[in-house]
Amino acid sequence: MSRVSGSIIQALNPADYFTLAMDEEIRREGMPGSLCGFALELSGHPDIDRLNTRIDLFSSSFPSARTCLQKIGRRFYWCHREKRASILFLHRCSAGQDEQNEFHVKIQRVMNRIEARETVNPLEFHLFQGNTESVLLIRWIHPFCDAVGADLILKFLAADQPLPENACCNPQVSLLNQQLGRFSLWQKFKLLLKAKKLIEQIDRYHSILPSGCMIRPQRLNFSVFRLSRQHSRKIAQSSLQQVGLIGSSLYTIGCLMRAIERMESRSAGDAYCVPYAFNLRKQKALGPVTGNHVSALFAQAPVEIVRNRDRLFRYLTDQYRHSIREQLDYAFLPLMRAAQWLSLERYGKALRQSYRGGQERSSFWFSDTGRSDLAGQNIFGARISGLFHLAQVSTPPGLALLTGIFENRLSLTYNFVEPLFDSEWIGRLHQEVLAELLGDSP
Repeated sequence: MSRVSGSIIQALNPADYFTLAMDEEIRREGMPGSLCGFALELSGHPDIDRLNTRIDLFSSSFPSARTCLQKIGRRFYWCHREKRASILFLHRCSAGQDEQNEFHVKIQRVMNRIEARETVNPLEFHLFQGNTESVLLIRWIHPFCDAVGADLILKFLAADQPLPENACCNPQVSLLNQQLGRFSLWQKFKLLLKAKKLIEQIDRYHSILPSGCMIRPQRLNFSVFRLSRQHSRKIAQSSLQQVGLIGSSLYTIGCLMRAIERMESRSAGDAYCVPYAFNLRKQKALGPVTGNHVSALFAQAPVEIVRNRDRLFRYLTDQYRHSIREQLDYAFLPLMRAAQWLSLERYGKALRQSYRGGQERSSFWFSDTGRSDLAGQNIFGARISGLFHLAQVSTPPGLALLTGIFENRLSLTYNFVEPLFDSEWIGRLHQEVLAELLGDSP
């Protein structure tokens, strides 16, 4: 066995190769790759020594946290690093400065740092300390884990309790392969036919992009908006009325579709097409199981439907029910398993561009992290007072909306690529989105 192959911890599985293809697409545009982040806002300063000890305990239990991603032959593997370096980084803000603005600038700098895929840490913790407040950022590369996995890591840090014996992340069968194992050969063939039909349906339309211009991307920026408890309750009621219990994500997606439709800078096109997650994660997972976050469903709506609010939400809800009834959430799984043998360039192109004219499929990216269980908890002496989410995004579309609920308040984090968008444009977009969410739009 060679020195390289002897350092292998585990192979990258098919679902993670899916996200690695998107990492490659973002890197090809000169951006840092598929970096994601959760930022915990803290009242006070946590005990750094105890925090570092807890992180060391975590990385000892999950050795993949201190690996590097290497290509051996045609496959990618998580491999041991030669040196065990710290994955906790401290950043101190200047006295007398605007803390919130400095936090923003420093977080933005971390999220835009470009590193080679073979050397970037799959997981990092960054503690930004101001005079009275702190921000703890967990930054990861998307093939390492998904948003639910990152949330589990933060819960482990906040719990300050021993790790359950059966939570360790040992090499295992991919959850994608486990799901496919439930189907017979004939059923898998039918899934392939369904996937082909779904792709043809998606590619019937020329997707509308939020920005009509094509400018070389320079950096990721973000704007965070936290709604009041009163507005959050009203939005939850409107969502329940329009899409029922199954469609809270679809409600937000539809509202953003309608908001973009009223913005002047959108591109020409026939419909809005938005990928969102079908989650393969095991229920009540104890650790950050990899290979589970599969964006394989699409919310798609032609322009004439988007312009009618009630008709739009009926359309999206019917579309979702049809997808589940026809098992379209599983239809892409055989293709994903086969696609792990494609080059990243070819796979990424197949994911992003339609087969009719090579147009971009995604109008924007969307993720709903749900209700956080971290409200009211402490990180080694510092109370968690807020939470927001970060993600690099390919261009086009250059725009992602990440939502979540913390302390019964809905937060909307717009991640956008400059100079395609700027903070002023995002501010105007948010006012349109807010009016849609509250049901106040015409």
